[in-house]
Amino acid sequence: MVLTLQLFGGLIVIAALIQALGGLVAQFARARRSRLMEDRKLALFDKQADILIKRAEADRERSELTWAGKRKFRIDERRIVNLAGDICSFYLAPHDGGALPPFLPGQFLTFELNIPDNPAPVVRCYSLSDSPQMRDRYRVSIKRLGPPPKAEPGTPGGLVSNFFHQNLKVGDVVDVMAPNGGFHLDIQSERPVVLIGGGVGLTPVLSMLKWLSDTDSHRETWFFYGARNSGDIALIDEIRGVTENKSHFHSVIVFSEPSDECIEGKDYDLTGHLSVDAMKRYLDSSNYEFYVCGPPPMMEAITRQLLDWGVPEEDIHFEAFGPASVKKVHKAEHPASGEEAGATVEFARSGKSVAWSAEAGSLLELADANGVRISSGCRAGNCGTCATAVKEGKVSYLTRPSSKPAQGSALVCIACPDGNVVLDA
Repeated sequence: MVLTLQLFGGLIVIAALIQALGGLVAQFARARRSRLMEDRKLALFDKQADILIKRAEADRERSELTWAGKRKFRIDERRIVNLAGDICSFYLAPHDGGALPPFLPGQFLTFELNIPDNPAPVVRCYSLSDSPQMRDRYRVSIKRLGPPPKAEPGTPGGLVSNFFHQNLKVGDVVDVMAPNGGFHLDIQSERPVVLIGGGVGLTPVLSMLKWLSDTDSHRETWFFYGARNSGDIALIDEIRGVTENKSHFHSVIVFSEPSDECIEGKDYDLTGHLSVDAMKRYLDSSNYEFYVCGPPPMMEAITRQLLDWGVPEEDIHFEAFGPASVKKVHKAEHPASGEEAGATVEFARSGKSVAWSAEAGSLLELADANGVRISSGCRAGNCGTCATAVKEGKVSYLTRPSSKPAQGSALVCIACPDGNVVLDA
């Protein structure tokens, strides 16, 4: 009996020890989980703090290192020729050897070029196609434009694009204005993003993709690219290099006219024209920020389709290529009463006074039609080259400027008169 009680008591002690030990193990496990959670929170805090510090540093450098007016750049030896579809990349190094300001992913450079046999310098804007993290040079990728479809034999191709391709060589120096443009990735946002490029319109969205990769962004990112076929697609290795090595980065290539050599599943993913219906095969919802750049018909169609899908207008961002894109993508905002009443535009320095109507288009187009020369570049309200002083009257805009001109001036490439107006031109 005594032995039995002793054994029973021993079992009770052992059970109590096991229970206590189990409690200690559970307590240790809870403490370890808590420590791991705290470590993760600390690591996340450190990462977010590092991102904020880097952003603040980039903002400071943009402010300190930017330049006013023109700066000399040379074409350096890393020029890449004939990427695909008559697209070439040009690498630009500062001729003065100074530091370069970082740019916002999606922005462009403005060039002022002295082209032989052209009576005046020509201004053009080209998107930066590389990551803003590349700090020793800038890169633009330019498509050589042929004559317009159905043009008369002998009609020349694009003046500036052909000058870049045929005339510029390593070591040549060009005049460049600082990076600019309102079409750029919102680098403060943490929302998932869809980047959409068509043809050579991939350049600004490729810059966005590479910035997201280089900064180790955790944002879900989709890159949709539309082209005719493999012979018309450029920089695909850079796209694949990002999207195939990061699980939250994805690319979808759409060919409208795949050749016999194009292999579905390898060279491209879908056949047809790039559309929102095609994107819906991959996107679970419309809760993304969308950035679109491509030919005007593509931008017009995709912008309309995104709105029909319920995407808020503030989540749709696009880059205008020129007056054709401005007219097609945007609705005119000038008052109907101004159209009905008519307006007179006086070009003060030229001594000309002409009537304006809606058919005349923008003030820049009106000036061109009447022999009044106003310098211009993008013709889409981006570069600011056409800024002209308004001496009397007011203007309204066909589309929202990427940045506001100085007080008392107007971007005449996208402006129309709101009543009678006098311009210093």
